[in-house]
Amino acid sequence: MLNIPQLLANELSLKPFQVENALQLLAEGSTVPFIARYRKERTGEMNEVQLRELFDRHTYLTELEERKAAILKSIQDQGKLTEELRDQIETCLQKNELEDLYLPYRPKRRTRATIAKEKGLEPLAEWIKAVNQPNAQAADLESEAAKYISTEKGVNSAGDALKGASDILAEEVAEQAALRAYLRDYLMESGIFTSQVKADYPEGTTKFEMYRNYQAKVKAIAPHNLLALYRGETEGILVFALEFDEDTVLGYLETEVIRSKQRPIRQFYREMIKDAFNRLMKNSLIGEVRAAKKLEADVESIGTFEANLRELLLSAPAGMKPTLAIDPGFRTGCKVVALDQTGKFLEYQTIFPHASSDAKRVQAGETLKRLLETYQIELIAIGNGTAGRETDEFVAEVLQTLERKPIKIMVNESGASVYSASEVAIAEFPDQDVTVRGAVSIGRRLQDPLAELVKIDPKSIGVGQYQHDVDQKLLKKKLDETVESCVNYVGVDLNMASKELLSYVSGISPTVANNIVQYRNQNGAFGDRRQLLKVPKLGPKAFEQAAGFLRIRGGKNPLDNTAVHPESYSVVQTIATDLNVPLTQITEIADRLKKTDLKKYVTEAIGEPTLRDILAELEKPGRDPRAEFKYATFKEGIKEISDLKPDMELEGVVTNVANFGAFVDIGVHQDGLVHVSQLADRFVSDPKQVVKVGQVVKVRVLEVNEQLKRISLSMRSPNADEPRGTRGGQKDQRSQSVQQKGDRPQRQELKQKGKRQDPKPQEPKPQDRPSSQDNSLEALKAKFNRKV
Repeated sequence: MLNIPQLLANELSLKPFQVENALQLLAEGSTVPFIARYRKERTGEMNEVQLRELFDRHTYLTELEERKAAILKSIQDQGKLTEELRDQIETCLQKNELEDLYLPYRPKRRTRATIAKEKGLEPLAEWIKAVNQPNAQAADLESEAAKYISTEKGVNSAGDALKGASDILAEEVAEQAALRAYLRDYLMESGIFTSQVKADYPEGTTKFEMYRNYQAKVKAIAPHNLLALYRGETEGILVFALEFDEDTVLGYLETEVIRSKQRPIRQFYREMIKDAFNRLMKNSLIGEVRAAKKLEADVESIGTFEANLRELLLSAPAGMKPTLAIDPGFRTGCKVVALDQTGKFLEYQTIFPHASSDAKRVQAGETLKRLLETYQIELIAIGNGTAGRETDEFVAEVLQTLERKPIKIMVNESGASVYSASEVAIAEFPDQDVTVRGAVSIGRRLQDPLAELVKIDPKSIGVGQYQHDVDQKLLKKKLDETVESCVNYVGVDLNMASKELLSYVSGISPTVANNIVQYRNQNGAFGDRRQLLKVPKLGPKAFEQAAGFLRIRGGKNPLDNTAVHPESYSVVQTIATDLNVPLTQITEIADRLKKTDLKKYVTEAIGEPTLRDILAELEKPGRDPRAEFKYATFKEGIKEISDLKPDMELEGVVTNVANFGAFVDIGVHQDGLVHVSQLADRFVSDPKQVVKVGQVVKVRVLEVNEQLKRISLSMRSPNADEPRGTRGGQKDQRSQSVQQKGDRPQRQELKQKGKRQDPKPQEPKPQDRPSSQDNSLEALKAKFNRKV
């Protein structure tokens, strides 16, 4: 069996001790954030990305080994396990290759081959295999087949016998692992995805218009294009297929399988191979290739979602200040909520600033003024949904009449409605309706985006790309990992955090998070980290994992408001004593420590990496690692898509980043798209390298389509040359598809290489034939490149 730790070290370019220690820490119950932050000495300073990659691959290989054991037992029980087959299975590194090896031995329902065997035709099939050799004596298929005629068994003629033998041989060919791997690679390299819009949908009536007559090479198709094809197929709008040159495939199979020079034998094998491919291989291989490409697209799409979610969660907080939150509306009015500096709900009012009655507008202004003055509001959060810009202008008018003017900011309200109807919101505000809860969410996400957004399913926040079309299990896993990473990166205020936020802290389960909140409510604020050990079900292991990520502001020990782990307090105390500086003067300790040789404080448990982290924490205790807060100023008078004109320059906020570009909120209720070709004056291959969610950007309007509600924007300089193949921010479809005319030479070449001949094709060279010792994916790929 595989030496998994050594294999992981080789694959991921790690040292054996890093792999072994990281896996041991994981087995002991340590989390990724904890290992990355507080066990750097043991892992050689592996970061979270490396650790997650290691653990994911370890899980894959472990599952592979378990599957190997089950397969070996199954084949052994059948009495068919040879040493050669055992070696192939034990050295296999991919699940699909393993299943290919197992395919001939997998228990299956009755097939045409099994029925033929029941009729006693297996000896005939073996005889045909024996005469399929270059130097075999002349053979008469009809005469030999006639020996197997049996009306009792349902074999009424020589033709029936040959048909049964063909079924047996076809199944054997279809189940050869090397052939399947080769053809799978061929489809990956040379296949073409095509789509057509069904006749039920006339031109211009569907959002899948660019896929009406679409072609793209399997190996080169963009992930978002593939996911769009899957969605179109699911919705019954597109006919989605994988096309390839079948003559090439059949020619390859004949070259590999047919050995005889006798015309009758060769003709028999040709018909058998065609049946084997069309009936037993074609659909399954196409399905496997589609599934593999879908997984690639899922991983890419989920990666984009992860990056966007991380940027959103780590958006700069405006600060814990008294906030007025407004959920805008026309007919139903604007829901206004006052929150204190901790996010506590204070008061709720509904105002009607957009009513036709002047009296209601005046009353709305007076209510707004009262709330601003009564609660000494410093921030005003206005949802960016329906009536958002109109409400923003109304608030601006009211502020003009005041001496003290709070900062007003448009807030992305995606997911607020989801939160307002959730069990979390109901438990938090059982006496308020959904409109109040939604307004509270808008205000709190301005104060601290991370603390509020963790209460919402990440899929509802609106920063994904085809999020409902990807593998949902994998999506949830990766998004949960992202939230966990962000929460522990920032740290959590132990005395203010909700149970939802606490549940993402390293080592804290939802049950323990709830116990922490209950303990806090019953006993008051935590005074030091050690007090956590009094919380029910929070034992020493959970404390070890969580303590460093929890902050206590103004507690008994200044180190409790830093990322310094309690296990390192004694070292910091020793340093403070040596420097003759009290712990209360943490920053002075850091200044003096810079001039001190850190090596003198290295112990068996605490090395230089941890000491460097401690020094960084002592320099700025209690710091927030998130960026400085910035906000966009939307242009006055631009409230609707109809207000936009080409070449208009605006300021906006990036709301989502996809593989094909970035969406920007410019204050007109409809995000505009900055296509990847319009993100910069230089070539951009990955939009994430240029923009991120929450970033304030300056854009220029290229084109507006009011009917389709599409806005094309640019971040390129006005005098920059427009890239070839683009117009109005839309990428030329030709750059993503294969054109029939340009593809003909390649197809013709493939047909020539796969063209069947009679007499026998040239004998393949020994190194081109499948090898029982070397049928790895890499070897098959090399073989593929030589053949086609």
